Amino acid sequence: MSLFSLLLQIDTAAATANAIATPQDEISLIYLLKEGGIMMIPLLLCSIILVYVFVERLSVIRKAGEIDGGFMPRIREKVTKGDLQGARTLARGTQGPVARMIDKGISRVGKPIDHIEKSMENAGKLEVYHMEKNLSVLSTIAGIAPMFGFLGTIAGMIILFFDIQHKGFSLESIAGGIYTKMVTSAVGLIIGLLAYIAHNYLNAQINKNVNKMETASVEFLDILQEPAH
Repeated sequence: MSLFSLLLQIDTAAATANAIATPQDEISLIYLLKEGGIMMIPLLLCSIILVYVFVERLSVIRKAGEIDGGFMPRIREKVTKGDLQGARTLARGTQGPVARMIDKGISRVGKPIDHIEKSMENAGKLEVYHMEKNLSVLSTIAGIAPMFGFLGTIAGMIILFFDIQHKGFSLESIAGGIYTKMVTSAVGLIIGLLAYIAHNYLNAQINKNVNKMETASVEFLDILQEPAH
């Protein structure tokens, strides 16, 4: 064995021993994310879209749920007095889906109750559609993020076994390769889980707003059937 070969083996052994001895001390989240490979790019895009859509929708839905507690009593007062124009002015001057739905109902006063109810129902459906806008993006991310993660892991394993075939077997390199390639699966599952939770949470908030709208609709229809003062 030549001196060069001996030195090369010693250097390789030292590098291997150092890699074995230090990973627990030096491992970090940043390191793992960097080792995840190219599939971390679509996962990063998914996470950015997830955060943006969640924050934007949450802001819209919460704003839609804000309604002055004195709104319906004032509507009742004006409608029972026959001041439909004043009631409509009040509704138009109030923000939110409840006020817009009530405005639609006031505009149909004088027609049969079932016609008014149907008009308000259609207006309510349109408001719900606006609140649900882009929620499908979250459900899509919940489905594709884990797939991206698994794809990254599979691609990493293919490369790892290709290297084993051409460079030889090394237990340390296999262990290191496997745990770094599993990062994409873990990240994909985490993003998918967060997207699923975000989607369900926003749906729950929308349902609360829908209940408020239904309550206001029923109250308004009751007001119309009260005798005018």
